Amino acid sequence: MTIKGFILSVRKAKNEDTIALVLSPTEVRTYYRFFGARHSILQLGNLIDFEVEGEGGSFLPRLRSLSHMGFPWLFDKNRLLLWHNFIKRFEPHLKDAEEIDSFYFDLLLSAAKKWDKQNPKRIVCESYITLLEYEGRLHHDEHCYICENRIEEEIALMQSFIPVHPACIYTPALPTKKVLDFFKSKKTVFLEDHEVDYLFEIVMKGL
Repeated sequence: MTIKGFILSVRKAKNEDTIALVLSPTEVRTYYRFFGARHSILQLGNLIDFEVEGEGGSFLPRLRSLSHMGFPWLFDKNRLLLWHNFIKRFEPHLKDAEEIDSFYFDLLLSAAKKWDKQNPKRIVCESYITLLEYEGRLHHDEHCYICENRIEEEIALMQSFIPVHPACIYTPALPTKKVLDFFKSKKTVFLEDHEVDYLFEIVMKGL
């Protein structure tokens, strides 16, 4: 039986062997690959199709019959770099999870399919706000997380898009209405590029 999965991290083992953390629709799991360093398929962020051998043994299960499921933007260096920066954030977020539902795999697959058609930073922000809502971590509150007073025309965001007053964390501001509309619609269409850059940088601090 073949499995599809995104490679969340790859690290070297002994000799030319590698260890890969793979996100499939049902789990996040670590696999071993003999001579993996020789295989260009085993790269961060790649979507692979594979089989597993050595299940239930005392050693890590092994990847076999690998094939790469490519996307047209893989040869665009800027888009590839942004993809790596985005998918890297999933390893610390999911590494302690074992069984999961397909939300995370589907989120990445949906993003990957749009990556060459839209601004990737906008896709990251829209994917992240969807993830926050799914995990029950989206703060719709119009009160500052730090001082607890109401936020007026201008808003700032901490990690996890937690709302605060710009003055409370000494950071640039965004229009409150635009941010709250984004929280509701999950779309960046009404945000300027510099506002999307602001949100993107927050996502890069960690999921």
